[in-house]
Amino acid sequence: MLLPHLRRLLRDRFLLGMLLAVGLAVLTPQFGRSGGTLHLDALSNAGIFTVFFLHGIGLSMQSLRAGLLNWRLHTLVQAHTFLVFPLLWLALDALFGAWVPQGLMLGFWYLCALPSTISSSVAMTALGRGNVPGAIFNATLSSLLGIVLTPLLVSLMVAHGGEGGRGPGEAILNIAGLLLAPFVLGQLLRPWLGAWFAERKRWTGLIDRGVILMLVYGSFCDATAGGLWSDYGAGVLATAFAGSALLLAIVLGLSRRAARLFGFSVEDEVAAVFCGSKKTLASGMPMAKLLFGASPALGLVVLPILLYHPLQLFVCSVMAERYAARPAR
Repeated sequence: MLLPHLRRLLRDRFLLGMLLAVGLAVLTPQFGRSGGTLHLDALSNAGIFTVFFLHGIGLSMQSLRAGLLNWRLHTLVQAHTFLVFPLLWLALDALFGAWVPQGLMLGFWYLCALPSTISSSVAMTALGRGNVPGAIFNATLSSLLGIVLTPLLVSLMVAHGGEGGRGPGEAILNIAGLLLAPFVLGQLLRPWLGAWFAERKRWTGLIDRGVILMLVYGSFCDATAGGLWSDYGAGVLATAFAGSALLLAIVLGLSRRAARLFGFSVEDEVAAVFCGSKKTLASGMPMAKLLFGASPALGLVVLPILLYHPLQLFVCSVMAERYAARPAR
């Protein structure tokens, strides 16, 4: 039963591209590292600006208005995204923090601080016959809140002993300049250019994913050059995978139980489970580059979200098909 889902995941070109980018970074760190042959550090800011401009111009405010009134669903989803995840990290840090590299624990905190992802949250909700307008609203709202809340949460960790991050003032200025400004610019230009970009969605999607792959490659080139693999080896990969899987399993269980405890309809439960458990790679990579710069810890910081991304797609696709198989009412 799980084999078709695994095959579908392996056919995901973006996932294969990420694996290739990490493999190339391990073999050729001198090309993509900061100050290296390709000068990717000089291209990163332009790429990040472009990604968030495309996000801004592609986001319809009608999608927010469509699901505005279901406040119980919105509260549950946003609470899981920005409150339950960080609280889970505190519990796991108390239990396992002494045995996990500090940079990797910061990576788990960064994963917990990220907003939800829009595309797969909505897609999984639709596949599971859930509340699609509610999913669109919550995934969109989460992305908007994340522009402010993610750097603030990361700054809290840096202020309390996290490594490799920038101070809160610098982080907020970077976010404002390279994430919020292009997003707002895209929204302002949407009435005139939105339809034109929508007709070329395939190309804008390629640009979006290309920038993310460039950031993945550059981040792991810096990490490899900084001794990520020689200092930690396979153990760090196993720990990152286990931690990501544990977080996903706990949040999926908590969101499902909470939805049933508060008497949600099955449609709202589907939206709550999939929107409240997702974390965005599309915004996560650019934000990491801005918040942590060329720090040697950057490879460890982004490792959990790189592993969480395919895990959430695989597990949630299985759950969505099970939700979809319920009898029609």
